[in-house]
Amino acid sequence: MNEQFETRCIHGDAADRLLDENRSISYPIYQTASFSHIKPGHNASGFDYTRESNPTRTRLEQVVASLEGAAACVAFSSGMAAISAVFELFAPGDHIICSEDLYGGVTRLHTFISTKNGLRVDYLDTTDLSVVEAAVRPETRAIYLETPSNPMMNVTDLRKISALAKAHGLALIVDNTFLSPYFQNPLALGADVVVHSGSKFLSGHNDTISGFLCTASKELGDRLRLISKTTGGVLAPFDSWLVMRGIKTLAIRMERQQQNSLQVAGWLKAHPRIREVYYVGLPEHPGHAVNAGQARGFGSMISFRTDTAETALRVLERIKLITFAESLGGTESLLTYPMVQTHPDVPQAMREHLGITDTLLRLSVGLEHPDDIIADLRQALEE
Repeated sequence: MNEQFETRCIHGDAADRLLDENRSISYPIYQTASFSHIKPGHNASGFDYTRESNPTRTRLEQVVASLEGAAACVAFSSGMAAISAVFELFAPGDHIICSEDLYGGVTRLHTFISTKNGLRVDYLDTTDLSVVEAAVRPETRAIYLETPSNPMMNVTDLRKISALAKAHGLALIVDNTFLSPYFQNPLALGADVVVHSGSKFLSGHNDTISGFLCTASKELGDRLRLISKTTGGVLAPFDSWLVMRGIKTLAIRMERQQQNSLQVAGWLKAHPRIREVYYVGLPEHPGHAVNAGQARGFGSMISFRTDTAETALRVLERIKLITFAESLGGTESLLTYPMVQTHPDVPQAMREHLGITDTLLRLSVGLEHPDDIIADLRQALEE
């Protein structure tokens, strides 16, 4: 059966639909470090040690693979563990092109780890294909990007950059956290690897940390699983169960959060103390048309710029319903100060070039009633 997305969120693929021996509706948490053997080299269940594989984690990986249309999915203990693993595919001297606007933790990874390990990284505007193509050199091995990007919501044309990558024999790695597989499937658009911080929309309840790598290639999936098993940053059984439970409501959450975001973005755009609103769902957003051509929605991430730094700080200090916190994608609306919270390790000159200044705020719109979210922003913006 070719079942719809909402059904696969709950059940996974029919071919992979596994029930435990007791036919539990909620897939069990196999909270064990190891599994017994019948004889040397033989385990009837196929599982040996939870760092290598675990039934609960395997079930979650099957579900996420189904949602992304992937041949393989590997679950990690965090989004950064997943990103760190994908860069283990490369060798000293290899050159990687990254989008210049991306989560600050990735920049920190390259500054303190990748460079030490001999990788060479350039940060470029991946929305401009001519800039990307000009940066390709013989030792270039991959393009890594986010779309929409964090926090400036830049949109890269995945079909075009995939064609460019293939023409030069490069791997295309796409972080799909902001839109989730409900709104966007980069593998179908030519990506080789899709990254998710599962802590965000996939789990959706601000209660667990996780990460995922999905690929259309079983061979590449095996390489990533070997890295996962060897480096050990795997997702624990209970956390796997939490993410699996969260995914059951992914579709309905994404729809409602997007509806809320459209209203909130429209209200922000009209407020006299707001100078700019960066939301891909606004028709005037420069990436609106590209996103509409490669995704089924715009998500619920909004960045906006206040008139002064004092206004930004006042909003952060005065919000009551919205939470001032670093994260996104959960049922609760969260407001983040990127310059201080998510991007402090990005060099100041780069932050200023990107527009990540003391007037920029990032809002993850949750499931509260949109009138209540707007009312909280209104009172926080008042003198």
